[in-house]
Amino acid sequence: MLGIGTLVRVLKEVEPGKPGVGGQIKRAFDIVTASLILLGLAPLFFFLAAFVKLTGPGPIIYRHRRVGRKGQCFTCFKFRTMFVDSESRLQLLLEADPIVREEWDRNRKLKNDPRVTPFGLILRKSSTDELPQLLNVLRGEMSLVGPRPIVPEELARYGQRVNLYLSSRPGITGSWQISGRSDCDYDKRIELDTEYVSNWRFSTDLFILVRTLRTVILRKGSY
Repeated sequence: MLGIGTLVRVLKEVEPGKPGVGGQIKRAFDIVTASLILLGLAPLFFFLAAFVKLTGPGPIIYRHRRVGRKGQCFTCFKFRTMFVDSESRLQLLLEADPIVREEWDRNRKLKNDPRVTPFGLILRKSSTDELPQLLNVLRGEMSLVGPRPIVPEELARYGQRVNLYLSSRPGITGSWQISGRSDCDYDKRIELDTEYVSNWRFSTDLFILVRTLRTVILRKGSY
């Protein structure tokens, strides 16, 4: 595990002048593809936004803080899938059930998450809750393919491999998405993230995007 001082040093070592994994080719592909998807799925966006609004109180878009390339934090967008009192629901469950607490500490996810609304579960199963992240791609904060977007507190879990994570934009999808998604344990996700960055090829991105469609259709490992 890394201490705060080591994390600061690693962040400084990520060279600001470098374009990041994939360079301009990857970035151009992201912009063109994300724009086409947004245009093509505009009716679906409005439909899902209306249902999120009609099925419970709270904002349509959930905004959460994630770590991007070079350690720059950004606001990541998703359709809201949780109740407005999600944090209090989670804390009550973690305090009452040590087995659930162990699952949360291990994976930062729960298979039976009490925070998720009924419609939110449908969005998660279909992965359509992540469609607003196409806006993050256009803003240059994310890529179509890359490591999982993580919260600042998770950086320490990457250990000495954190510099590899910070050299790439987080992805809407990635190796983790086609390798079991939520069924992967945390160490496996880190391994997949760092392997992707270390061995990046444009053909790898295309392969992951095609496999992601299959994974989403089969709803494998989504919750």
